[in-house]
Formats: sequence, structure tokens, C-alpha cells
Amino acid sequence: MDFSYPKNEKLKSRKTIDLLFTEGKTVTKYPLRLVYKETSFEDNTPIKIGVSVSKKHFKNAVDRNYYKRVLRECYRLNKQIIIENIDKNFAVLFFYQTKDRLSYQEINDKTIQLFEKFVKAIQSEK
Repeated sequence: MDFSYPKNEKLKSRKTIDLLFTEGKTVTKYPLRLVYKETSFEDNTPIKIGVSVSKKHFKNAVDRNYYKRVLRECYRLNKQIIIENIDKNFAVLFFYQTKDRLSYQEINDKTIQLFEKFVKAIQSEK
């Protein structure tokens, strides 16, 4: 399995991000939230993901950047849960939504649970 997080999997399109906020569906596993929408990409990437940590909860950029790195790492190590179980292309935003400072292991466990919940949500929409 490929455990990379290449540039073509990074969600950078402002238009797509705005579309996710207006029309996206949500899956939550406290303290993480996933907003997703089925889309098509020119490069045929199965998933494009962006991460976000609220400035409201973490005032210092150092803290926000730490949690963004942790979220990207959790995605990178567990993305096979999603990629193996989807047959369409999705744009995804991945949020950390609490003031609680969880450890990497706790966040990783919640990420796995969230990705499994996401896959179930997609399969139930069919």
C-alpha cells in the first residue's frame, strides 16, 4: 500500500472548498469532523483532502500547525480505509474541533473510527 500524501491529493481549489462548506455532507467522530462531497477531478485522483484546525481553539500558530501535521499524518497512514472502499471521487475537509489537546495515538484511533464511519455513510447512500 502506498503511504504517501502526494501533491495531487491536496485540496487547494478555493471553488471546491467553498462548495464543500455550502453543499458538503458531514461525518463526525468527536473531536474530528469530515466534510465531503462527490466531485470529479481532471487528474482522476480518487480523493483530495484538506485539513483545518480552528484559530478559535488554538490561538498560537505553532499549536495549529502541530495538529494539522498530526491530522495529515493520520490521513496518510490510514487512507487505505477510504481508498479501498470508494468507487467515486471525493473532495474532503478534515477538521480538528476541540480545545482538548489529545495525544497522537488518541487522534489516530479517532481517525480510523471516523474513516470507517465515512465509508459506511458513502455505502449507505448508494
